[in-house]
Amino acid sequence: MSIPYRDSPGPLRLLIDSTGIKVEGEGEWHARKHGGRKRRIWRKVHLGIDEETLEIRAVEFTSSDIGNAPMLPGLLDQIPPDQKIGSVTADGAYDTWKCHDAIADRGAAAIIPPRRNAKPWKPTSVGAVARNEAFQASKYLGRTLWQKWSGYHRRSRAETKMHCMKLLGQRLMARDPDRQVAELQVRVAALNGFTALGIPVTQTQG
Repeated sequence: MSIPYRDSPGPLRLLIDSTGIKVEGEGEWHARKHGGRKRRIWRKVHLGIDEETLEIRAVEFTSSDIGNAPMLPGLLDQIPPDQKIGSVTADGAYDTWKCHDAIADRGAAAIIPPRRNAKPWKPTSVGAVARNEAFQASKYLGRTLWQKWSGYHRRSRAETKMHCMKLLGQRLMARDPDRQVAELQVRVAALNGFTALGIPVTQTQG
């Protein structure tokens, strides 16, 4: 289904994050019906959130063993090619070649803190060059000052949105994987609708 959203003024500033959500999987359903030890089954929800409107613009649903970084290119692909992306903000788990290259391919700035044991990369791509610049800046300024200077602290808005999603339910009730995806998409669409209603529209008078 198509996720409803409002266009943000200017280039899109995208916040990337993921969270775990419990599902009513086959293993636990069988245990409830026939008895036996219950097994917790988790899935991961990967989100791309518009920093300006706080609406979800991209979503992926995977098993719990899938890492965060491999999903970033797919999230960016959900943003229309003709829409300008100004920046992509994510935590250190996304400090990989593929993530930086995918962000650079969209002409966006990557606001991703280098890992604590990070080293400079060979400047063989635009993404690697941009990442090395961020690495040098964080090393010169220190991680705390770099985060304030780069605006990395705005990523906390994504964590708030994750909390809002779980307020709609701590688990997905569908048993079939395809229906779980559909249930998640309905939840995202509803959450965007609530967000749009809750944000005031300011107009200058006089």
